[in-house]
Amino acid sequence: MAREVALELVRNIGIMAHIDAGKTTTTERILYYTGRVHRPGDVDDGATQMDYMEQERERGITIMSAATTCRWRDCQINIIDTPGHVDFTAEVERSLRVLDGAVAVFCGVGGVEPQSETVWRQADRYGVPRIAFVNKMDRLGADFERAVESMVERLGARPLKVNLPIGAEEAFTGVVDLLEMNARTPHEEDLGATFETVEIPAGMVGEAEAARAEMIETAADVDEELAELFLAETEPTVEQLKAGIRRATLAGEIVPVFCGSALKNKGVQKLLDAIVDYLPSPLDRPPITGTGKDGEGEEGRSPGDEEPFSALAFKILADPFAGRLAFLRVYSGKLDAGKTVLNVNTGKRERIQRLLRMHADKREDLQEVRTGDIVAAVGFKKIRTGDTLTVQEHPLLLEAMAFAEPVIYMAIEPKTKADQDKLGEALQSMADEDPSFQVRKDPDSGQTVIWGMGELHLEIMIDRLMREHRVACNVGRPQVAYRETVSIKKRSHGEFLKDLAGKTNFAEVELVIAPGDYGTGNTFANEVGEDVIPGEFIPFIESSAKQACETGVLAGYPLVDVAIRLVGGKFDEGESTEMGFRNAAVTALWDGAKAADPVLLEPVMDVEINVPAEFLGDVTGHLNSRRGRVTGMGQQGGIQVVHAVVPLVEMFEYATRLRSLTQGRGVFSMQLARYDKVPEKIAAEITRLNAGA
Repeated sequence: MAREVALELVRNIGIMAHIDAGKTTTTERILYYTGRVHRPGDVDDGATQMDYMEQERERGITIMSAATTCRWRDCQINIIDTPGHVDFTAEVERSLRVLDGAVAVFCGVGGVEPQSETVWRQADRYGVPRIAFVNKMDRLGADFERAVESMVERLGARPLKVNLPIGAEEAFTGVVDLLEMNARTPHEEDLGATFETVEIPAGMVGEAEAARAEMIETAADVDEELAELFLAETEPTVEQLKAGIRRATLAGEIVPVFCGSALKNKGVQKLLDAIVDYLPSPLDRPPITGTGKDGEGEEGRSPGDEEPFSALAFKILADPFAGRLAFLRVYSGKLDAGKTVLNVNTGKRERIQRLLRMHADKREDLQEVRTGDIVAAVGFKKIRTGDTLTVQEHPLLLEAMAFAEPVIYMAIEPKTKADQDKLGEALQSMADEDPSFQVRKDPDSGQTVIWGMGELHLEIMIDRLMREHRVACNVGRPQVAYRETVSIKKRSHGEFLKDLAGKTNFAEVELVIAPGDYGTGNTFANEVGEDVIPGEFIPFIESSAKQACETGVLAGYPLVDVAIRLVGGKFDEGESTEMGFRNAAVTALWDGAKAADPVLLEPVMDVEINVPAEFLGDVTGHLNSRRGRVTGMGQQGGIQVVHAVVPLVEMFEYATRLRSLTQGRGVFSMQLARYDKVPEKIAAEITRLNAGA
């Protein structure tokens, strides 16, 4: 079977932004203008195609990334619409892992906002080329130039303005194309599906000519072919400009910037043109690399249908109709429905029963998938996010996906005995879907504890548990995920000597416990020779010492960022055993941690609050009362922007308090900044309460 479109005409893109910048509305207009839907959905009405979950429609926010496919100018565009709320950043992370390009949507009023920075850094990490769309140019306070400047100041980006807005706020009527040097005004009767191409308004001609000259000069700075034309004082053609901008975009040198108002049906077709013109096809991306058949050495695989099949499962979804869906990005080769693939991570072969092209929660069956496709597959018995799928003869293990550790938790229990079994199954299913949602058993109380990225994250999961899985449950108050570490270096000794079943188990271990660098985790170094402790026992000492760090010495929270060094010990040929060294290592670790001035750590959040000026004093005063520290202030279109760092425990129920302080006009966002030492008085109280528990 031939390809539907040539591989160079495939675009795998994500729509990413801060919450409420207009990602989903932009996606809805893209689907409308490409003919994928007959009428665009409205977020405020809860009638969008992409936000199909009940919780999304009720709250007007995207919670779960959704995939769809559309066509524009003979190109097949596979789109993933991602969440903007920081609690669901794992959805963005795994989407960017498999995408070739991205559209960053910015609010014309707010410009670059906190979650915009987070998703931008995620795209940087994966080297994803991107274009920018400054949305909501019709809103009061919209300022295109200021939004572009915020990209330079907050992202360190090099924006290239390719459009200019005609007017702003209520006077925003269309966009100027600096390549073609014309203007476009949409017809409102068909929601902008048709439009008129007209001359640039007379009052904007000088501004447009200056902006075009700046665009050419900026592009020539980063593209050799355009630089040669610029130095020769030769005016580049539109085709030469597009080609140069494309090369520079793919190289990550510039970010083409467009503008419009998705809600008012302006500028989105130009954005679609830009997706085709400037974002990469799978052929423009570097070959994927992984470890080969022997599990060692790096091996590459180029995009192409003739290559061996390889794909990455980037999302798992429990579907009530189709069963367990695995979303796949196909990097090479092709696969027919009904065929068997190898899950390289588990070593198991699994048969693909169905292949599906997704349109949010709707689907169509496919007979085969090829390089560059983003599809869903049915039939897996055991698969997790990040698993690699290949043909049996050519295994290739791709790099695993990493997700941030959750920072908040709560206890959960079924309301009735009938809900007991259903609760465990439902929680496991939800944890399979969302790698940032974890389920653990408290070893002391025996309670089931769920972990997430924030209050909203856990609130949504509880809501889904009750609605989708029909499990009635009781939940405790959200709790902060504290951690412990050590603050000084100490040497410690651990000894184990015990007769079991007539056999002596003996070992001695000398450790040095010291604070490690922030974020490095717990490290282990062996500094003894075979004559002190034989090498066969070293892995047991390391694993036991690290396992002992899972329970801290102050209040039972995990020990983190501890540098452990094995500096001595004793071994007896006839009596030393694995058990002996494991127990000696645990004793040495805990004794050393107790002596190394242990401290309690708490998650501290970067918080950005937008408030009208008249409420600024009340808001900053209240932050101080919550142990917050203001780190900066600014102004955006008459709104005061407060930057602060605040302990997470002090941010519980902050949204309600902020609304009351600002008559409902204040908004805030936050993300994890770091873990900091808890003040001694508070730490002592936490330790006392945990000891009592």
